[in-house]
Amino acid sequence: MFSWVLAAVLAISPPAMEVDSQIEPPAQVMALPPDLRARLQQDVLAGSPSQRTRLNRLLHLVFDKDGLGLVYQEDATGSVAQIYATRTANCMSFTLLFIALAREAGLDAQPQEIRETLGWHQDNGVFYRVDHINAIVRISGTDYLVDIAHDSVIALHKPELVSDQRLLAHFYNNLAMRDLEQGRIAPALAIMDTALELDPRNATNWSNAGVLYLRNGDEAAAQQAYAKALALEPVNTSALANMANLAHRQGDHDLEAKLRSRLERQQQNDPFFHFIEAEGYVQAGDYPHAIEHYEHAIRLHGDEPRFYAALAHVQELAGDTRQAIKALTRAEWLSTDTARADYKSQIEALRKH
Repeated sequence: MFSWVLAAVLAISPPAMEVDSQIEPPAQVMALPPDLRARLQQDVLAGSPSQRTRLNRLLHLVFDKDGLGLVYQEDATGSVAQIYATRTANCMSFTLLFIALAREAGLDAQPQEIRETLGWHQDNGVFYRVDHINAIVRISGTDYLVDIAHDSVIALHKPELVSDQRLLAHFYNNLAMRDLEQGRIAPALAIMDTALELDPRNATNWSNAGVLYLRNGDEAAAQQAYAKALALEPVNTSALANMANLAHRQGDHDLEAKLRSRLERQQQNDPFFHFIEAEGYVQAGDYPHAIEHYEHAIRLHGDEPRFYAALAHVQELAGDTRQAIKALTRAEWLSTDTARADYKSQIEALRKH
């Protein structure tokens, strides 16, 4: 998925040995290689096609095996040239590539951002929460969504159009977070500087920068970065959690308590927080608390079939087949055709028990 969002720093550890990172400047990130531009002319623009035909041909070019045959890979953050070389892309890199191709083909293509998706990752004492990005193409007043990973995204809000500057800032933030995961703090700091220059009003990037400063041993810079994030977005859960952790580290228990109180109020209204809490309880074998948090997530965001499917799973583990069937029935009702058939078969299997 797209931007690794630091929701909390659970532990501070010394950085590993650092290596150089070769990062392309912003002006080159979306540049089309000559071979790819020639392929676009041949496969998409031949014969002066209409905009709709150009869009259809472009979709065939990027997805079909006799075209680029792009494959989704969550950690494949790269420039347009790098994605063309590897044929793998995450949603960020795919959006960069597709928009560059679409605009070269004379189409009106723009990036969209979806914040607060259900996705997370934990590594080396850092908890990352994941956002998403995709592309929209407008033809004669109609918008066409293009998304390499739409089936895997559970979103709380509708997508919002963003500028190219913000898109590129997300790209560099991704690269900085990749270096953080690999212990390369100095390169990550340099890359994050570029992200902040491109989009200085992005609260999450300031929070992420604070984590990097802290990993580099600069508590003062980290505190300033978290404060900047909260000034831009007072309810940013990443910044609240990170600032609270820093206050605890510094022994400022009054500030920590205030920040954690603000954070808890935000989390109680966040269905994804309750879903993640439920997942943790499932792994611990605490099914009653898992059920409680799944049900809380459903009360806050009751139109997501996968919430009901997760609830059904833990109800089955707890031995309550009747309630599991009821939850799966709701998931089936809320789903599209392919998923609906899968839920229906699960219901039939439970009824045979």
